[in-house]
Amino acid sequence: MVLGVQSADIYKKDNYNKWIKLTDDIQKLKGIKGVLSIGKLFELQKDTVNQKFVVSPIPSEFVKSDSEMDSIKRKIQGMPFYNGLLFNKESNATLMAITFDPKILNSVNRNPILMLLNKYHSELKKHGDKQKALSVTIERIAVTTLIANVTAAIGFGVLYFTGSELLMQFGSVAALNVMFTWLMCLCLIPIIFSYLPMPKGKANTPHVPNFLDKLLEKTDLLVQNKSMLIYVLTFIISLVSFIGIYKININGYVVDDLPKNSQILTDLKFFEKNFEGILPLEISVDTKKKNGILSISTLNKIDKMERMIASYPEFSRSISLNTGLKYASQAFYNGDSAFYRLPTDIEKNFILAYAANSGKGNGNMLTNFVDKDKQTARVSFQMADIGSKRLDAILLELKPRIDSILTPKRFDVQLTGSSIIFSKGTDYLLKHLFESIGLAIILISLLRLAQFKSLGIMFISLLPNIVPLVITAGLMGFFNIPLKPSTILIFTIAFGLASDQTIYFLTRYQQELTLTNYSVTKVVSDTIRETGVSMTHIALILFFGFGIFTASTFGGTVVLGLLLSITLFVALVFNLTLLPALMLWLDKKKTRKFIPAEEAAKNEDLIDH
Repeated sequence: MVLGVQSADIYKKDNYNKWIKLTDDIQKLKGIKGVLSIGKLFELQKDTVNQKFVVSPIPSEFVKSDSEMDSIKRKIQGMPFYNGLLFNKESNATLMAITFDPKILNSVNRNPILMLLNKYHSELKKHGDKQKALSVTIERIAVTTLIANVTAAIGFGVLYFTGSELLMQFGSVAALNVMFTWLMCLCLIPIIFSYLPMPKGKANTPHVPNFLDKLLEKTDLLVQNKSMLIYVLTFIISLVSFIGIYKININGYVVDDLPKNSQILTDLKFFEKNFEGILPLEISVDTKKKNGILSISTLNKIDKMERMIASYPEFSRSISLNTGLKYASQAFYNGDSAFYRLPTDIEKNFILAYAANSGKGNGNMLTNFVDKDKQTARVSFQMADIGSKRLDAILLELKPRIDSILTPKRFDVQLTGSSIIFSKGTDYLLKHLFESIGLAIILISLLRLAQFKSLGIMFISLLPNIVPLVITAGLMGFFNIPLKPSTILIFTIAFGLASDQTIYFLTRYQQELTLTNYSVTKVVSDTIRETGVSMTHIALILFFGFGIFTASTFGGTVVLGLLLSITLFVALVFNLTLLPALMLWLDKKKTRKFIPAEEAAKNEDLIDH
């Protein structure tokens, strides 16, 4: 963790002493491993008696006079090793580096409830017998809601295969929660309703059409009479959406989901302005032979590479074996900043001899920069949060430039660090989230094939679920919403939830088509006007349930809530227009087997409403 401050008065005696005290106070906190600041700095000095380097604190105690403060300021600013790391002479910014000891779904769950309630009230209107209504409700709705909840669980469950621990946990818990809710609804709601009094005025009460009924009636007329218009509009909207998809920006920032006025974002901008950022970029240089890293020619090549990378405005200056040797060279010449440079071949032998005796327990002080065989060196940079897209472009540009300095034939150079991990992690997550969407489509398709035993229904029923995803992706492109883990997550979840509505429609449609001799046209009308009520209620609850996320100050949550709400609403529209239009087209081509009239009359009560 780093704390930063920018003030020309930091080197005034009283302010500097306060900075020292803050450094000491933080150091005393439990769990703090170390604190480094200009109030607790260490100077490398030469011990000629023991032929080693020693570190001395600057200052050793509180500053007592202005003249002493001026002396300390000159000493600190005469140490190039710390310039750009702990302080910036040009902007008067300074930071404190602190190290720690490492320490080791609500809206979705309402779907089965609504289906049960609507069926229960529908049965009460028929005969007014509460116990019979509950019995029929459980018998007829259990399987439908089970299949619907399984599809929703698949939408969440496939996140387990993304490889991200957080998404794996989220997907697993959400999928189990969806199924557990179905079981609890099936058990608890009938028990609770059996003790509650029957709703007043439900038995044999004539239904008065409301706004939703009239809207569904118009939707039915549109499907029956204007199916070609539905196909054309779907094609045009999809075509426009594909243009938007082409504009999608695949980019991710470490903190891009934070609100613009976030203090964290303000702090990050401060460090980017004064210290070129705080995200680590690590470079490993393997010379492929023991002691190869200590060759002067190799050190000069690494120094050239460091200067080349540091010339990019996105990167800070480096910390490496070279900067350690430069600081040791300055210490060897009694702190003269003019000698902050790589040692010559002769100087190198003396400096390495001193360094070999200067670590903890008389170990080598350079072990933080090289491995024990002195074959591989580590170079560390800090960089700004420039986004995965810009970072990928820079890395692509850096690779040949590094290879031209450190030829692959002699050196093995690897780039890593949390900045690289974030960039690659974004690509990795996007890849696996796309795969999870594909897996969800396959599993839900197979589930529908097993339920309806029709390839035609399986393929047709995918369109009302996929088209809303295409539209949402198009909106992301047009409104410059980048594709990243927090936004692509929408598609997997939305596909599973939108599939619920499709299951409700198809189950009711197939049920009436099988149990009666009604025409396909009448069956479609009945399904739109009756099951459409439950589908709309469910969609509205999901719309507002996810829509509440837009009140968040966290950008990822806002986008998740907004796009999920839009996707589910669009899915409702297509499930009530495109799906029935396609079913009309499909089943009018089939030859139906009619059942006896008496059996059809008996089956009337078995149809879900």
